[in-house]
Amino acid sequence: MKEIICKLLVIGAGPGGYVCAIRAGQLGIDTVIVEMEKPGGTCLNVGCIPSKAIIHAADEFDAARRMASGRDPLGIRAEGVAIDLARTIAWKDGIVGRLTGGVAALLQKARVKQVHGRARFRDGKTVEVETETGAQIIRAENIVIATGSEPVELPGLPLGGMVISSTEALALQSVPERLVVVGAGYIGLELGTAFAKLGSSVTIVEATGQILPQYDAELVRPVAKVLKERGIELHMAAKAKALSDAGEGLIIEQADGREIKLPADRILVTVGRKPRTTGAGLEELDLDRAGPYLRVDDRCRTSMRGVYAIGDITGEPMLAHRAMAQGEMVAEIIAGRPRSWDKRCIPAVCFTDPEIVSAGLSPEEARAQGYEIRVGQFPFSANGRAMTMQSEDGFVRVVARADTNLVLGLQAVGRGVSELSAAFALAIEMCVRLEDLAGTIHAHPTRSEAVQEAALKALGHALHI
Repeated sequence: MKEIICKLLVIGAGPGGYVCAIRAGQLGIDTVIVEMEKPGGTCLNVGCIPSKAIIHAADEFDAARRMASGRDPLGIRAEGVAIDLARTIAWKDGIVGRLTGGVAALLQKARVKQVHGRARFRDGKTVEVETETGAQIIRAENIVIATGSEPVELPGLPLGGMVISSTEALALQSVPERLVVVGAGYIGLELGTAFAKLGSSVTIVEATGQILPQYDAELVRPVAKVLKERGIELHMAAKAKALSDAGEGLIIEQADGREIKLPADRILVTVGRKPRTTGAGLEELDLDRAGPYLRVDDRCRTSMRGVYAIGDITGEPMLAHRAMAQGEMVAEIIAGRPRSWDKRCIPAVCFTDPEIVSAGLSPEEARAQGYEIRVGQFPFSANGRAMTMQSEDGFVRVVARADTNLVLGLQAVGRGVSELSAAFALAIEMCVRLEDLAGTIHAHPTRSEAVQEAALKALGHALHI
């Protein structure tokens, strides 16, 4: 049996794992990374990147259909608009291929040894990897667990056949005529809206009383408006029970206890994700847990010396950029540099129509923490750039302490607001005050002017509203 000895072994080549390995390689650490699929993990292969590609294609197709209808206010006319979803998927796969190939090249450039196979712990320093050519033993001084997460299945709706997860949804070769989405979180709404634009009749089933329950109602309201305009049917406070006897739809239980059948060609289950903790022999290590997740400290150390964990397996928020930041930090810690996890905020983006971005505290969260606050909000209906882009829905909101004007949170909902996430996070990381935002010259005409205007509004002297 082949044996490799190294200073650092990273299990999982998702965003957290590959960033950790690349940074470790740059720092001169003898590093091995093990991955059983393609580099890039869920995010690159069947998550963030491919879903955004499909969302973009759906937006383009939807815009072309509006032009073909003859009702486009820009005066643009188009004829014979159609979509070949198989070709769209091939284009998406090409993007994914370029990026996964790029990750592999970056690992090679950093002199990281890549092993393709399934890793399983023997003990806290030894891992056995099942490869195509046989078993391989890897012994390491330090091990980083970055195995990520996987979709949650519902007991009455096991995946298979017409019941699919986001992974299968992103590989469909034709647009389903009737799509039922179970779960109105960000994955369900992103993909449900995209397929509605592609031509599917979409129904969404949500167990709680609000779509996107992780966001406050004010941010969600413009998204709900678009869902209604799109004719997307919503069943709130409803539970998915099982497939109908004939296998032609989904049985749901409504809030009043009545059961009804929703006809469907495909049922997309998006009720969340769970940490991938099985199959890697983690039970051999007896690591401390925080619920289903591995418990880590502010340096991502687990309860076992020399064993670290990063990314989705360590809990919420399950975001690729959080995993990347943790991975880079751990690599530097192993290299002997003084680092710890002390982030003021991690921005979150929902790529719905319109998009939502949030960084720091919402008004409700700030009040719950005992702050007296100022809130400034500026609508895109008063923003020239938004008008010229036919996307006036939404707003920018700033939340600040009433006594010092220190910015506690920034949120926005609107077309393209995901690109404001860096400015939002930087403002909070740098401890800016309302006066800093209001006094910063913002380029005109841009959507970012709404950030300055929201700060001015919180200070009591908005200029353009």
